[in-house]
Amino acid sequence: MTGLMDPNETGTGLNRLAKIIAHSGLCSRRDAEKMILEGRVSVHGSVVTDPATSLPDWQGVSVDGTPLSAPPDVQLYRFYKPLGALVTDRDPEGRKTVYDLLPKMGPGAPRLLAVGRLDINSEGLLLFTTSPVLKRKLELPDSGLARIYRVRAHGIVTDKQLSALKDGVTIDEVTYGSVIVERETQKESGLNRWYRFTLTEGKNREIRKLAQHLGLQVNRLIRVSYGGLTLGSLARMELKEVSRARMFELFGVGTERKSSWAKAKPKATKPGHRKAADKKRAAKDGRRMGIGRSPNSTRNTRQPPRRGR
Repeated sequence: MTGLMDPNETGTGLNRLAKIIAHSGLCSRRDAEKMILEGRVSVHGSVVTDPATSLPDWQGVSVDGTPLSAPPDVQLYRFYKPLGALVTDRDPEGRKTVYDLLPKMGPGAPRLLAVGRLDINSEGLLLFTTSPVLKRKLELPDSGLARIYRVRAHGIVTDKQLSALKDGVTIDEVTYGSVIVERETQKESGLNRWYRFTLTEGKNREIRKLAQHLGLQVNRLIRVSYGGLTLGSLARMELKEVSRARMFELFGVGTERKSSWAKAKPKATKPGHRKAADKKRAAKDGRRMGIGRSPNSTRNTRQPPRRGR
């Protein structure tokens, strides 16, 4: 299956040229627009300088004289982002980014796009995909995908204060939607407590601002789940691909496939198939006649008549 494209962007089954270039994995959409304006992009041999140009697909598009490749297959990865890394492809200050930490995937590997963000002082599950369309789908608040965080915070808060977040709250003229907060443990020594925050919006520094609103100071924040995908046993800086069957189950993309671990039935052409089938049939017939039942079974337990001595 090739990469996702959005045929309804213009209502005509066409996509903007910059989007097509970005979706091929060559660069970001912003960089693609810059290339077009610089006259580095041609369509069927003719230079195009309007980023708003719309086309049905990538065929006939060249960048710097090199034909554009077809969009890569839709792929989705789980990654454990450690503390101290920025979620961006480049930083003007030269700080470490998640792209510096990703394992090398070899030549010809697709360009990975981070889904959403985790700030530099947060850690945990970060998703990467090869598809800009899937990226946008997973990020939109309208998707209603739950993000779950384990949060350690210093301070004391009442259950009533935590429950009030379910109705949403406005802080500094910014309205935050419903957030469910649960205590992980009821009794702990000291003033540090672990909480579990579940939300669907993921606004900038949302949890830290909500905690501050409650009088709590966050000292550790770990995202453990996003849209049904979990951190699981991932080690820090480990990257692991999500199966297509799982993508289809959660997000309706990828390929729906049967479980790969299901034991295959022997085919009729294989040696021993008939023998195995005969054994299975004989066992089934035997059960019908009461053969092989447990000693405690009350069915078919009639004893033969005793003979006189």
